[in-house]
Amino acid sequence: MDQEGVNAATGESAASGGHTFGEQASNGSAAQEMGLLQDLELEATMQFGSRELPLRDVLQLGPNDLVELNRHVSEPVDLVVGNRIVARGEVVVIGGNFALRITEVAAPQLRLESVRCLS
Repeated sequence: MDQEGVNAATGESAASGGHTFGEQASNGSAAQEMGLLQDLELEATMQFGSRELPLRDVLQLGPNDLVELNRHVSEPVDLVVGNRIVARGEVVVIGGNFALRITEVAAPQLRLESVRCLS
């Protein structure tokens, strides 16, 4: 096998200096990489609730129609990043824009999982 290959017995890449994918290098490069990731811009959305609708109802939607969601107005709203709930809170208005006053925050590990590229 060439020098660029992967050792099937150990899963180590010859090009990676013997480190397997996801393994922390001893020189602290993982900490440096984490520092770089902290400036990464992520899409965050507030999820007020949901509802399943039959296709016929979606096709018939028009102005002034109402779609009732599965969440009461007194319940917290989810802050979602990368398809994961990272926090919850209450909706407020700041300068004419919606905002979220955080009342609950997910554990740091769960928040970090929201930015994983591979599951």
